[in-house]
Amino acid sequence: MFGQNRQQLRQFFFDVWAKQQNGQPLDAMEQVVAQIIEMHPEYHALLSDPDKLDQDFPVEAGHSNPFLHMGLHISLHEQISTDRPAGIRDLYQQLLLRFGDRHDCEHAMAECLAEMLWQAQRDGQPPAEADYLTALKKLVKSR
Repeated sequence: MFGQNRQQLRQFFFDVWAKQQNGQPLDAMEQVVAQIIEMHPEYHALLSDPDKLDQDFPVEAGHSNPFLHMGLHISLHEQISTDRPAGIRDLYQQLLLRFGDRHDCEHAMAECLAEMLWQAQRDGQPPAEADYLTALKKLVKSR
């Protein structure tokens, strides 16, 4: 699933959704993606229409990119399952208790993740995991 080809990455989401809708077996990564898609009913129509594969989502027009959004969820799942950066699994558990809802919790965490990635890209530096963890810790304390 991972790579630099936008069309192949998006096709993976479309394929997983089609398999899920048809009751076909899913491998472990597909199961994660299917769960994330299930949490986002607002994307179901998009993922059911193969003609939308190349659709753009310009921020200037007030659109958010559903593939980026779901990709952040996937990244969080990977981080939590591997506890990388170290300590994120515990922070997730704390935030989950505070938010009381997995989806809301992940959205708050995804904002911190997106900010870290944006800053890294802006500065031409690797992502600052320590800053990311600090932001998550602040989120724990603010709730």
